[in-house]
Amino acid sequence: MNGPLDRLPAEQRELLRPAAQAPGAPMLATLTDRRDFDDDWIFERKLDGIRVLATRNREEARLLSRGGTSLNDTYPEVVDALTAEQRADFTVDGEMVALHRGRTDFARLQQRSGLTDPAAARRSGVKVTLYLFDLLRLDGHDTTRLPLRTRKILLRDALDFHRPLSYTPHRNSNGHKLLNQACARGWEGLIAKRADTSYVHRRSTDWLKLKCAGGQEFVVGGFTEPAGSRVGFGALLLGYYEDGRLRYAGKVGTGWDAAALRTLRARLNHLEQPRSPFHGEVRERRAHWVRPELVAQIGFTEWTRDGMLRHPRYLGLRDDKPAREVVREQPTGRTG
Repeated sequence: MNGPLDRLPAEQRELLRPAAQAPGAPMLATLTDRRDFDDDWIFERKLDGIRVLATRNREEARLLSRGGTSLNDTYPEVVDALTAEQRADFTVDGEMVALHRGRTDFARLQQRSGLTDPAAARRSGVKVTLYLFDLLRLDGHDTTRLPLRTRKILLRDALDFHRPLSYTPHRNSNGHKLLNQACARGWEGLIAKRADTSYVHRRSTDWLKLKCAGGQEFVVGGFTEPAGSRVGFGALLLGYYEDGRLRYAGKVGTGWDAAALRTLRARLNHLEQPRSPFHGEVRERRAHWVRPELVAQIGFTEWTRDGMLRHPRYLGLRDDKPAREVVREQPTGRTG
């Protein structure tokens, strides 16, 4: 071994294993309303973008979505930055974001996420940043069994962070106070992580989402016709899966400009079907039903008592999560 791994204590070097070629699925956080944490936790800013695993194998760099789709043509400048790194063998975990006045802007990122021509992506005018927060492989070694604190130290030492790559810093205490500060700044929230745990390729309660406001993915099951001077459509009809059935969660009618309305209506037209995909009756006059394939990111204030969204707003489409995986996020408790 050469470089940062040489400086590990002997007991941590014993945790290293030969790395597999494929990075595997990313570790996912669990939503919680817990606010009390001891010193075994660290806190990172919750970023509103898309999850990306980035790998470098000698001369080849790859960007992979959460589902394993290549993103190289969508974010070619990030591929260039990874290829320019002096270290040539690593896998890192991060979040691709577009920033506007210091805040992550998912709607702005949408202007890049649909592009698959590298030249068009470079001309788009939407600058992106890949915030890296974890290290899965380094110099041929699988680092996922190492404690999180150690992985973050290795990550910081292994790469030369320069635009559009950025290291995700963390804080070591005062989670409740940090969350209040994050919300006051207009952030999405925080991610709390157990500092001594390994990286697992699944959802885990060792990583927790602390949100400032409601928001999650929903499946688009239909839409309504526009009224007045509105173009495209009036509202999207949303749902989530429960016990294999698509449950209706309400409709969203804000969050688009005219161009986005027309573009999305064209996609909806291709998915139209005669029957409702929702389980149970949806009382919406003259609704158009679609195959439940599109996944939309929706912000909202809260759930109503009858299971509907209050004050929803459309933020964009997601192509990094299959529709069948969309469920209602239920926060874990405050204790434990």
